[in-house]
Amino acid sequence: MTDSLTITRTLSRHAPLGGAVGRVLVPLLAVSASMVAACGQTQDLGDTAHGLLPVDNRNTILFTNDSSVDNWQGEYAILFAHGNGPKLAGIIVNTSGPWPNIDDNVAGWRSLVNAARMSGMTDVPYPVASVGPALVRPANGDIDATVPNHSEGARLIITASRGAPHYRPLVVVTGGRLTDVADAYLLDKTVVDRVIIVCSLGTATDTGWVSGRPNGEMDPWADTIVASKFNFVQVSAFYDQTNDIPTARIPDLPANPFGQWMATKAPNIWSDMRAADQVGILSVAVAGFATTAPQVAVSAPTLADAKVGPTLVMKANGNGQIVTQIAPANAVAQVWKLLGDPKTFAPR
Repeated sequence: MTDSLTITRTLSRHAPLGGAVGRVLVPLLAVSASMVAACGQTQDLGDTAHGLLPVDNRNTILFTNDSSVDNWQGEYAILFAHGNGPKLAGIIVNTSGPWPNIDDNVAGWRSLVNAARMSGMTDVPYPVASVGPALVRPANGDIDATVPNHSEGARLIITASRGAPHYRPLVVVTGGRLTDVADAYLLDKTVVDRVIIVCSLGTATDTGWVSGRPNGEMDPWADTIVASKFNFVQVSAFYDQTNDIPTARIPDLPANPFGQWMATKAPNIWSDMRAADQVGILSVAVAGFATTAPQVAVSAPTLADAKVGPTLVMKANGNGQIVTQIAPANAVAQVWKLLGDPKTFAPR
């Protein structure tokens, strides 16, 4: 017989972060206890964690990025959405220093989505263009005094999160700047109760971690808003993505428009490991991809003239986690399994 304490421990392992996850955990525990009392038998709630993070392949994701050509974030998100999850609720396209043209960026993502749909992958939303400058730190440093952009991306995050069940928050996976995520908070502060952020950015320092390059340098004040207000996972571990689809294996890609898109893109994938934005997607989709993920919190806010985001340090019950080590081999093997499975491309 399972008592309420056992259920509490199981759910607590699934939700190591504080904040929003904690706020949904309390009522869920109350329901769990009443179920045990009423039924007098074990209840399988299906909430045991599939890895070190509070989210996994059962959550729904929405991802953001600038260009579609330098890494495999979009392709992997689409593949897993047509395999064993996570399902895909939206694609937000913005700009960055290397990719400043929003029209070109959106055109690239539309081409990817069209290739996926023509290959039978029907659960792929069309990209939403989101235009807005980097957020500006108010003179008094008060986050809530920040002037919002009212961006399309922020509004999509808010809308999509309202459809997520309270026990599985929407996961916003970022592969660029965090402007739209922070803007969502400025427009609707309750969004933090419905969303967990998984961002590909930052690096280790002598004293902890900083939300800097890659991606964190694009909007330092947005980094501070996200790390201060949301439950978040910062993935600061990368790998050589040029080995994912090596030249020798290009003939093994599926003979459909999606496979042709990947074959054309593979030779141009960036060799800089910090460009591998798909580490955020893989951290959510593949149990065991993230092998080390201590809890952290902001220790130093972003100053007015900062070129990087906030400093993070280890803290028990902090509202964030840092993925510092990863195991990409199994994840890439799962990608190839999905590419070779006809069911991946079966219309739904």
